[in-house]
Amino acid sequence: MSKIIIGRYLPGTTFVYRVDPRAKLLTTFYFIIMIFLANNWVSYLVISIFGLACVFATGLKARVFWDGVKPMIWLIVFTSLLQTFFMAGGKVYWHWWIFTLSSEGLINGLYVFIRFAMIILVSTVMTVTTKPLEIADAMEWMLTPLKLFKVNVGMISLVISIALRFVPTLFDQTVKIMNAQRSRGADFNDGGLVKRAKSVVPMLVPLFIDSLEVALDLSTAMESRGYKGSEGRTRYRILEWSKVDLIPAAYCLLLTILMIMTRKH
Repeated sequence: MSKIIIGRYLPGTTFVYRVDPRAKLLTTFYFIIMIFLANNWVSYLVISIFGLACVFATGLKARVFWDGVKPMIWLIVFTSLLQTFFMAGGKVYWHWWIFTLSSEGLINGLYVFIRFAMIILVSTVMTVTTKPLEIADAMEWMLTPLKLFKVNVGMISLVISIALRFVPTLFDQTVKIMNAQRSRGADFNDGGLVKRAKSVVPMLVPLFIDSLEVALDLSTAMESRGYKGSEGRTRYRILEWSKVDLIPAAYCLLLTILMIMTRKH
């Protein structure tokens, strides 16, 4: 099984699991907006503390989140390095051709790293503490105004929730296919970058076939249960606001106050 946890629900007993999925979704979007408003080390420190507080509130082990972020760490590092070596400003430490290492570049590279890491962590908190169907209901609730423009909101939320649900499934299938090919003598770590890329190509065909089979099975199951869209359907679980939903509201309010106080104007 892959260690990707984005889109994978992990049962728990902390208050985060009892928060309404609509409140969690709104808080996640609001936190991401606040991340892009940070512009100095103090505001980024506040963002980091609030992001880690979300992780701590789940009651899950930190190792779980590290295993989830680790497969994407190279993408985050690569993006941070681009920002570091292609942004000049302040004191220049090293320069060669189009690459420049400066004090401003180092600071901005660190900011980009924190930004991406916090986005992944908070998004992961949302998906591991909320069931896919609850995420779909929350998204449908948020997109309700689009119904005025004859947009099929229910179908959009269903597609997004299915995509989130099958992210870990596809990674699990990838790991199984790679292990099967390794047992037949395939080596994905041998040779240079081009050779490694070529060794991945034979893996894409069975992965594509498995994805089609899963999609066909899902469509058959939905048709056999008479699914014809969200219009006119009743709900087994009704979303209701409760007192515990005041915690995310207080979280956003406190974050807003601290960002206003620490952000450089």
